[in-house]
Amino acid sequence: MKKFLVLLMCAVVLLMGDTVLDKSGIESSFDPKKDYEQGEAFYNNKEYDKAAELFKKACDGGNMFGCSNLGFMHAHGNGVEKDLGKAAQLYKKACNGGEMFGCSNLGFMYAHGNGVEKNEQKAVELYKKACDGGNMFGCSNLASKYANGNGVEKDFSKAAELYKKACDGGEMLGCGFLGVVYKYGNGVEKDFSKAVQLFKKACDGGEMLGCRDLGVMYADGNGVEKDFKKAVELSKKACNGGDMRGCTNLGVMYASGNGVEKDFGKAAELSKKACDGGDMLGCSNLGSMYASGNGVEKDSDKAAELFKKACNGGEMLGCRNLGIMYDNGNGV
Repeated sequence: MKKFLVLLMCAVVLLMGDTVLDKSGIESSFDPKKDYEQGEAFYNNKEYDKAAELFKKACDGGNMFGCSNLGFMHAHGNGVEKDLGKAAQLYKKACNGGEMFGCSNLGFMYAHGNGVEKNEQKAVELYKKACDGGNMFGCSNLASKYANGNGVEKDFSKAAELYKKACDGGEMLGCGFLGVVYKYGNGVEKDFSKAVQLFKKACDGGEMLGCRDLGVMYADGNGVEKDFKKAVELSKKACNGGDMRGCTNLGVMYASGNGVEKDFGKAAELSKKACDGGDMLGCSNLGSMYASGNGVEKDSDKAAELFKKACNGGEMLGCRNLGIMYDNGNGV
């Protein structure tokens, strides 16, 4: 929510109105801008119910930032009942009213089919509107569509151009993905040094994807001198910051003893955290540990279960390992 609220500080100045204080400590106002600002203060103080009340007042009064914030709260169930359909309606109102974050978020809803029917072309249209309107999240999301060919024809050069625009505009996820573009040479000439520079910028800016990928560069010695301790430090930062692939990478280093003392128990713990958090490589790695009895008690049934989860989640190593289990009749 931090990035979200920072972007919303640019609220337009509206006419001031009279205010009174009600019993809840919320100012009753005829000024939507003031309602929005007070709602933002309550949100930052984690008083979500009061924040939602004030964002609704602001939105009803014509403040589109209030609509966008209230949509975000409905999307996540903060202070209000989680309702993706309602969130989409509020984002649409905000977007139609010229609030570009609402356009970007509504694009995300269409891209994933949350609260609306999935429509990649509509997502692209909304991301483009947001990006053209100065919202760098929209640019970064639009770049991803070009990189993957979702809703538009795949175009790595266009993706790189948009990631650069997002990064230059201060959107750190854009910097992280631009680093990936340079690492693999997709749409640009491969340049490990440039990738390292961009991963560092993203990491320093609080984007955990940048920290994780910078850690990989140190582990592999690409663009920097190989340094496993630095790789461990960065993977740990990413993991603690909520990047589950960072947890997986850190687990691998504990399992191999690179940059840290070998500890299969710690490796299993990190792989489980990653798997529970949705990283399918973590599930596959944890399955391997159950299959071999490293860090956990050997359990072929559990190993097969984890390999199946990884495979169904799109991790091909999990499919391969599950195939081996079937071939050998272990756990299946």
